[in-house]
Amino acid sequence: MEQNEGHIVAIENRKRLTATQIEAVEAFSPTQLVLSYAGGRIIVTGSEMKITSFSKTNGGFSATGLFTSVKYAQKGMGLKQRLFK
Repeated sequence: MEQNEGHIVAIENRKRLTATQIEAVEAFSPTQLVLSYAGGRIIVTGSEMKITSFSKTNGGFSATGLFTSVKYAQKGMGLKQRLFK
């Protein structure tokens, strides 16, 4: 997938999340989502989360639930890199 522009993450009323340029869903539970994009990972926490759509072809992603936080993690920041800064 060609990355010409930055990705977008939008949350509507804390109940619907949409994102662009998502490469993979690395982990999912009703309380946490881990999404992969070109710059690293996006970690979303909340409750009653459900994935409503994901297209690996165009990078479109959407989910519903009650979202409480969104955090970014840089690519390549594994446990070893975080411990030995």
